[in-house]
Amino acid sequence: QVQLVESGGGLVQVGGSLRLSCTASGMIFSINSMGWYRQAPGQQRELVATITSGGRTSYGDSVKGRSGISRDNPKNTVTLQMNSLKPEDTAVYYCYAGASTPTQPMRFETYWGQGTKVTVSS
Repeated sequence: QVQLVESGGGLVQVGGSLRLSCTASGMIFSINSMGWYRQAPGQQRELVATITSGGRTSYGDSVKGRSGISRDNPKNTVTLQMNSLKPEDTAVYYCYAGASTPTQPMRFETYWGQGTKVTVSS
């Protein structure tokens, strides 16, 4: 089993910045992709940013240009930096990891964290 623990959410002012971190632990053989999605009240979950084990990144249109995602592979940690925050960035942010376990090293499943709430207020 793989567990993801997120940290760094909270109340942020408009125009401010936030830094979210997520660490995967448990029976991990390999992690290919890690990243973040978010879900605002009454909205569908949407992509924020992803990063592969090789460092290739992808960003959602709503955060492109003001966000950065990075990863520490040995520590199984992914970090999201978001700047110039807007009220529409208010959401629950979910970390995910595509991971395999020692018993099935070639089978990757998606694991999710419990989410961390971010509120952007003026």
